[in-house]
Amino acid sequence: MPTVNDRSNRSQAVWLSCLASGFRAALACTIVGLLTLYGPPSLRRQVAFPAFSYVTVILIVTDATLGDTLQGCWLALYATIQTVGPAILSLWLIGPARFTSSTTALAVALAAYVVALPEGTHLIAKRIALGQIVITYVIGFINGEHTEAVFHPMHVAASTAVGVLACVLALLLPYPRLACREVKQNSKQLAENVSERLKLYVKAFCAEDNTSALASISQAKSLAIGATKLFQNIKRYQESMKWERLPFRFLRSYYMNPVEKLQDLEIPLRGMEMAVSNSTLSYPVRLLNGDDQLLKEGLHGLEEHVCSIIMKQVNNCDNNPVSTVPESNAESVTKSLQTLQTSQLPTTTQDLPFYFFLFCMKLLHSKSLPKPTTSPTTTHVKDHVLVKKNNDEKLQNGLSFNWAMKVNTKRLVPAFKCSLSLGLAVLFGLLYSKENGFWSGLPVAISLASAREATFKVANVKAQGTVIGTVYGVLGCFLFERFLPIRFLSLLPWFVFTSFLRRSRMYGPAGGISAVIGAVLILGRKNFGPPSEFAIARIVETFIGLSCSIMVDLMFQPTRASTLAKAQLSKTLGTLHDCVDSMSLDHRDNNNNHNQADNLVENQKRLKMHVNELGRFIGEAEVEPNFWFLPFHSACYSKLLVSLTKMVDLLLFSAHSVRFLEQQSPNKIEASSKIDSDIELVKDIVGSSIKCFEEVTMVKSLAILEKELEKKNISYDVELGKSSSTNPNKVSDLDENAMEKIMSCYLQHSKEEIVGSKIQGGDGDEKESQLVLSLSALGFCMQSLIRETKQIEEGIKELVQWENPSSNINLVEISCKVHALYN
Repeated sequence: MPTVNDRSNRSQAVWLSCLASGFRAALACTIVGLLTLYGPPSLRRQVAFPAFSYVTVILIVTDATLGDTLQGCWLALYATIQTVGPAILSLWLIGPARFTSSTTALAVALAAYVVALPEGTHLIAKRIALGQIVITYVIGFINGEHTEAVFHPMHVAASTAVGVLACVLALLLPYPRLACREVKQNSKQLAENVSERLKLYVKAFCAEDNTSALASISQAKSLAIGATKLFQNIKRYQESMKWERLPFRFLRSYYMNPVEKLQDLEIPLRGMEMAVSNSTLSYPVRLLNGDDQLLKEGLHGLEEHVCSIIMKQVNNCDNNPVSTVPESNAESVTKSLQTLQTSQLPTTTQDLPFYFFLFCMKLLHSKSLPKPTTSPTTTHVKDHVLVKKNNDEKLQNGLSFNWAMKVNTKRLVPAFKCSLSLGLAVLFGLLYSKENGFWSGLPVAISLASAREATFKVANVKAQGTVIGTVYGVLGCFLFERFLPIRFLSLLPWFVFTSFLRRSRMYGPAGGISAVIGAVLILGRKNFGPPSEFAIARIVETFIGLSCSIMVDLMFQPTRASTLAKAQLSKTLGTLHDCVDSMSLDHRDNNNNHNQADNLVENQKRLKMHVNELGRFIGEAEVEPNFWFLPFHSACYSKLLVSLTKMVDLLLFSAHSVRFLEQQSPNKIEASSKIDSDIELVKDIVGSSIKCFEEVTMVKSLAILEKELEKKNISYDVELGKSSSTNPNKVSDLDENAMEKIMSCYLQHSKEEIVGSKIQGGDGDEKESQLVLSLSALGFCMQSLIRETKQIEEGIKELVQWENPSSNINLVEISCKVHALYN
């Protein structure tokens, strides 16, 4: 388990991060306050909307680096160009005095549609542009004939510029917060995390009893959660690094990012966890024929070598990665690798986890080694590809006007949804209170999402965040009514507190940002009337805006997340069936002449995407209100997700094994054909069951299925599905003895393959050992695929029983009914 020291270090890191984020946000808001309250009169006249300056600060500076802020400068400029020009033209042609509540809402809706429609525009740019649209048109309508068609939009642009300037200064003072430094620090922590997990897995493998092994495994699982967070942090800061290259070229060394190499190491680490966690592995682990102590020494030596390579690659700051193994270590590493060589296949399936662990250990070692130096020609080609990739990324990040204005037909509905929700929010907000009408549209504008969200949860946390932020602002004004500087100082603890809110599961980014804005808009301004009255008006207007947003969301995405989760489960099972079907030792695919390993990897990537999408829908469905619907069976879906995730990893390990076997056995021989027949048998068992599960999950209700059968007068033969040859769920009839028999045949055929393909030469022993490990790893994967299929069967049964509580669930019978109805 994690030590007290580890927990203390993590807590300290979170505190420091929140303090730093809160300090810079408070500094940026203080700069805005100083400029808008104490700046030169000429500047204050231009910055007519300090509230939007604060909003701009919160949109850009929240947990930002200097790279984020520099990108925010460009995005704010791009958003201003998008909105100010058309706004000046509209106000000049129509005239602010002619606007009504309905025409103002229509103008806001049309302008919002134009902004939301392009696919390539960055989300921050869209939020700033939508906020500018609300301020420009609604306040133009409120001021009526006193609104100047040209200078009014320019004042909105000036207010945005002040917010952007404050963000840049806050990220530079007292020293710049660089994304490259954040990436380097997180990469170092990640390398330490990977090294520590490797040590724990080796320690568990070499443990003398189950208790010691379980303790190490538990600690490694805890570290794996931390590794996921570190990967997310690095990915989040990688985009910002690109914006720091130009002004900070002298820090070129910081841009060496080893995260891809570290991410490759995650795959064998997950395999090692599977091996040591396998129920059939008994401790202490014993070699079939060899010296146990020598094996452990070899594992520890290889572990130390891999850890040293990882740390050197992370700590290496020049552009030349570690390319060689130190001579002093070369001999010991070779000796360590030799201890892992074995020419004897496992005699029983209980030994497969042992060999799979050694396979993953060697895979980890090969992935940790640096790539060989490329030739100048190859380097030139890679540079050309890198430039093209960077240009493509720039296009996708709103750096090209041509791409940003490109319209995708899939964007029509989301753009119309954004337009309608913003237009309705402005309309009802103005009808309720003309003076404060823009506060109903502004929360909707600045919270535009790029993808589907949990509508009710997000609206709930936004409302709660707005209320608690507003209440804090009112209390601050009450306590420090005559001391404006102290009011700004009171923002610092609030920013720190909301930094924790943003990281919490309860509120998240949406609730945290709403809480920040709620307090800043009261504490950072003056001459807006009694704070309590303004607070009540703003809370009501925010409620109006959120209600309109919820209503439009329900109109355009009425399908519940739980329904989408079940549909995605069916798609995932279908993709899993295709993935399992592509497992083979045939060296070429007749359709596209690709290696079977390559086909398996491609299908595995598609499966991984579907599993990730399923996880997203499950997360949304868990926080979705039930109302009068059947409650979402979160526990069952979570179990299914765990099994599917394991199968994704197992299929990838199968691809690694198949690739090596393809390389070592280019010519098909009789023994290989026997192994292939064993693989086909496992594919048939797993594939048929997965197909059955897919068909069962596509049934919305058993009662509806029965009615359809009666309506069409269709009969079905359940007994036909019970025979071993036609049973669609073959894994249900497979007990431990039958599975043991299948795997024993596979091991026997693998032994014949080893004997029949003796490799001559100096490296023959090494290749033979790798052949043994690859065949053993493939056997472990097939055995584990069958076990996970059984777990999925139990989960599907539980899910169908949950949805049909009065029915007796028989998956084979349901599958037969589906076949009878649709075939």
